Amino acid sequence: MYELNRQRLAEGKLSVESTAPSSLKPVRILQIGDGNFLRAFVDWMVDVTNGAGLMNAEVIMAQPIDRGIADLMKAQDQLFTVLLRGVQNGQPVQSKRLVSCVKDTLNPYTQWDAMLATMQDPALRFVVSNTTEAGIAYVPEAMVEGKCPANFPAKVTALLLARFKAFGGSPESGLVFLPAELIEANGTKLKNYLLQFAQAWDLPAEFINWVQAHNVFCNTLVDRIVPGFPAAEAEALFADFGYKDPLTVAAEPFLLWVIEGPAKIADELPLHKAGLDVVWTEDLQPYRTRKVRILNGAHTASSLAAYCAGLDTVREMTEDAVVSKFLNKVMFEEIVPFVPLPEAERKAYAETIVERFANPHIRHELISIALNSVSKWQVRVLPTIKDYAAKHGNSPAGLSFSLAALLTFYDGQFAANGDYQGLRQGQSYPIKDNADILVIMHAAWHGATDMGQVATSLLADIRLWGEDLTQVPGLAQQTTNALIRIKEIGIKSAMSAL
Repeated sequence: MYELNRQRLAEGKLSVESTAPSSLKPVRILQIGDGNFLRAFVDWMVDVTNGAGLMNAEVIMAQPIDRGIADLMKAQDQLFTVLLRGVQNGQPVQSKRLVSCVKDTLNPYTQWDAMLATMQDPALRFVVSNTTEAGIAYVPEAMVEGKCPANFPAKVTALLLARFKAFGGSPESGLVFLPAELIEANGTKLKNYLLQFAQAWDLPAEFINWVQAHNVFCNTLVDRIVPGFPAAEAEALFADFGYKDPLTVAAEPFLLWVIEGPAKIADELPLHKAGLDVVWTEDLQPYRTRKVRILNGAHTASSLAAYCAGLDTVREMTEDAVVSKFLNKVMFEEIVPFVPLPEAERKAYAETIVERFANPHIRHELISIALNSVSKWQVRVLPTIKDYAAKHGNSPAGLSFSLAALLTFYDGQFAANGDYQGLRQGQSYPIKDNADILVIMHAAWHGATDMGQVATSLLADIRLWGEDLTQVPGLAQQTTNALIRIKEIGIKSAMSAL
């Protein structure tokens, strides 16, 4: 079995898709983030678009923290494999591609000069990032000449300052920022924190004006499930590839990248012309609502009920006769009609979600989805219930049942070590949420005399939901009825009765 390098790629004897590398490609993209997601998302798309002859671009990748994969990338000539597996339109699909668009991977903490040199390249146009949800935040620190800042917006400020100085603040030297962090208004927040650093560091007004006038900070929405390195299958996959690649990353075929920004920029990054689902729009919100309510909302509305019913993974939900019917009911009858997009578009998206949930190559644990479920339910499910109630004068039965299932899941006890645990089929399970939420749940469950009191006290507690849910038409009554049925006949039988 061969080691992976560009000589092997140039020989054209690999059993994977690839694009012939070229030393003539300009570096158009600086990518701050070396994790599985960006490599299977942005880098894969750039490589596909290069291969289609629609773009001629290379990527400089940078570690967001001191520890990363720069050394591993260098050892295999900046190459890695992306393996896509799943179901589309009812048919199993699989592809494997050797991505060759990364020119170099830098550790900015030891190669800050190389980072600054990248920013001074006139061909550079885009900066992509994924530094985790906590990355886009303002954490004060001083600017030290010749040293990489620790905070991500501080890094961006220092890098842009170097570009401003190199090109004298020319309009054409401005960059387009495409943050992929999973927070709302990610581009706007990155820009605001950058300007906050500029003021804290007392940077010139000319620099601040250039940032605001000639750099574009796009809000984006990303969607692709990326499980990462397929460790259990690695040796078999390497035998199939014909080479070893410890940086192999597995992902689902589905992807979506919605970018809120000027349409004219789309032609500079023509990923959509390669048949990839990249949408440039003036308003990101309908797409965010679609994802949060349909994908995330269906996850949250069904996962706790399914877990309490004895299931362990999302795929098992799609295979269980009762739970799958419940999932389809809440998704297509209660959630989809209230997403503010054309009916055909929102229904088609929901149908892809069902296929994604059933992907046999992704093991998505329900107990992991259950983390911080109170805040998730508030954001992902409650708005749909309120829209439904406003139209029909009553809360939807399935989503009301999801709230009863959530309360059931949170019926637990504090262990001697302080952990909060529930009981399922005689076995304990962890309940993870903010400490104050766990205390409230425990007090309600162990201080009430009947299900109506449990439901009413918890729904009325604004500390949990930010408002009094007993004011939502029919929600308290439906939740109480569901709790009674769950306790009397079991959650799965109660779900079936819907």
